[in-house]
Order: sequence, then structure tokens, then C-alpha cells
Amino acid sequence: MEIEAIHRRVIGLDVHQASVVACAIIEEADGTITLVRKRFGAFKRDRRALAEWCATLRPHVVVMESTGIYWKSPYAALECVGIRALVVNAHFVKHVPGRKTDVSDAEWLASLARCGLLTRRSFVPPQKYRELRLVARQRQKISGMLSAQKNRLAKVLADSGVRLGVVVSDLNGKSARAMIRALIAGATPELALGHASRRLKAPREEIGAALEGDLSPAHVFVLVAVLDHIEQFEADIVRFDAYLLDQLREPIESQALALLQTVPGIDRIGAAMLLVKIGVEMAEFASPDAIARWAGVCPPNNISADKRKSGKKLKGNTWVRRLLCEFANAAIKTACAFQAKYKGLTIRRGHKRAIIACAHKMVRTIHAILRKHEPYRDSTVDLDALVVKRNAPRWIRALARHGYLATPN
Repeated sequence: MEIEAIHRRVIGLDVHQASVVACAIIEEADGTITLVRKRFGAFKRDRRALAEWCATLRPHVVVMESTGIYWKSPYAALECVGIRALVVNAHFVKHVPGRKTDVSDAEWLASLARCGLLTRRSFVPPQKYRELRLVARQRQKISGMLSAQKNRLAKVLADSGVRLGVVVSDLNGKSARAMIRALIAGATPELALGHASRRLKAPREEIGAALEGDLSPAHVFVLVAVLDHIEQFEADIVRFDAYLLDQLREPIESQALALLQTVPGIDRIGAAMLLVKIGVEMAEFASPDAIARWAGVCPPNNISADKRKSGKKLKGNTWVRRLLCEFANAAIKTACAFQAKYKGLTIRRGHKRAIIACAHKMVRTIHAILRKHEPYRDSTVDLDALVVKRNAPRWIRALARHGYLATPN
């Protein structure tokens, strides 16, 4: 039995770095089928010509594989002429049986799309969020480089004999950095100790002893470079954060940001970085399971003959999974349902698998929050009661101090 064609006018695009191979399968009203192949370049003028050529054929479906980053510019060119291409995962195209002859990739894509065998559309956010993704991803890269430089600072100080990291919790705090700058400038440990904040818990004698070391000219040279990098990366992160938040000022985006911040472990910039990756509308994801699979935080359900086979997690979107794991690591430190889930799993499954499970629970919660437009309500802990319990004494003292509450005799 032959597979019946569903779409009469389809175009398959095989996207490469330097070229795009297009194949159009057009079925006329009398049943005749025309196969048209054409090759385009990768420059802007070529992408514009590709879009105009596709528009003249009036296709029902235009399909392409999500090959790295090369599909993005042809997709944007097609979007400019009103064509929303079907971006499919190469994994699903590869596993469709029936390719026996050596046909081109573009023709094979067009043939599969014509028969309706490519229905799983990859999630492609609107153009605004696609552009903001670049900002968010670069911000994550800079954050990683900043962490690497901070670790390098601690290692260089330890190599020189300065054990400041033993007596202060953060080597990059204001007073710790001031003391390090003083040592680099040639100050004695006694003079550098003058930059120590009184809020440091360690005794000043211990801090002074920790500042004693043997800083050589090589140590000073490297420390200056590392500190300059750290301050530059910190300034870049502030600049990226301001740009990202400035671009998300529409009412629906502001509401989504506020809703995401009600989830434990998610701050404002974390909510913004997640929002530009998953979008505001959850209609693109049919269910919480769909967004969890897309993020790669749920293991595949691979069971055959009552035997559970490999449960290795899916690849998914690595950028979103990294964010979700950061949120989960922060959420397990607060009294909430995520902390309870982590404690129940970490004993028998370990820290990493417990974090992935918490990230899975969190992304499902986020899907429900954005779909229902309701803030997060914890199922096990009354967060409002915890806030009141923690802050009520301070509030009462402030009200009494300003005359809004009678002071008890």
C-alpha cells in the first residue's frame, strides 16, 4: 500500500554552511508531479532570492533540518515573506524508514513532508526572543568565565602563601578585594589589614596572619591581570542584565517575570534568561511532559518486557537545563516542596540525580504557572506564613517607632 500524499506543494531545504539546496515537489490539479531542484548561496542576497523563489511556488509546507546554527538565517528570510518553515530534528528524519535510494537530503525532506511524516515541529520562538537568546547565552558564557577567573585568583593567592580564603567566606567581597589590591600595591600585611571590614567574623589577628605570604613579581603580574578580568566580566554582566531586562518591558512579559519570581530559587535576571528561551505562551508545548522533554530534564521511559532499560536522560536544550539546575540548587536551600523532594531522593539516588529530578519538577511547575497565569503556591509550606514569622518583630518595632502602634507599658 502506498502512502497517500497529504500536502500538494512542499519544499525541502538542505541547509549547509555555504549553500542551501532546495527541492520542490509540486502536484498540479491534473495529478502531474513536478520536481524542481535549485541551489542557493549562503549570503544575504542568496537568502533573499531563496525566500522569493519559495514564495512564488506558494508552498503548503517548507521543511528544513535544525543543523547547528545555519538554519536560523534562512528561517528568518522565509519569515520575512510570510513563510513559517517547519524546522525538524535530524534525529527523527534519520529514523524514518524507506530511504533506499541515493536521493538528496532536500528531496527526502520534501517527500517526507508531502506524506505528512514530519509532524514534530522544533520549538522556534519569535524573532525578538531569538535575538535575546544571543544576549542570554553570552551572559551565561561570561558568567562561566568569571567563575573560572575567581577560581584562578584563589589558586594564585594560595601559591604565593596568602591564605586569605581560609578566614573570609568570599575572596571577591569588597574588603577582601581591597586587601588583595593593597598587597599587590606593595603594602605590608598590617597596612592591608586596615581595609578589612568590621563585619568579618574572623579575629583580626587571624586575618593578619592569613595576609602574610611571599608575593613574587610573577604573582603580582598574574594577580593584576586576573583582577582586571574579574572586574571587566562583572561590569559586562551588569551591562548584559540591564539590556536584557530593558527589552522585556511589555505588560505580558512583566507579568511573566513576576510570576516566575514567585518560584523558589528564581530571581529576576534568572527569570528573564529563562523567559527568552521558553517564551511567554505555553501553547508551543502541549503539556508539561513536552517542555520537560525539550529541556532534557526527564529520563526516557524505556521499558520492554517488564524490564527497564537505559534511563539515560535526553540531550534536550543544554542552556535551559543548566538554568533549571541552577534554580534547583538554590531552591533546595529554602523550605519548600523542592527541598522536600531533594531530601527524599539524595539519600538513595545522589546529589546530581536529585537535582535533575527537582529541575524536572520545577519546569513542570513553570509550565503550569505561565499557562494559568497564577503565582506559585507551595503544596507543603506556607511561604507567606514564613515571611510573616521572620519579619513580624521588625515590622512591629517599626510601626511602634513611627507611632502607628501603641507601645506596650
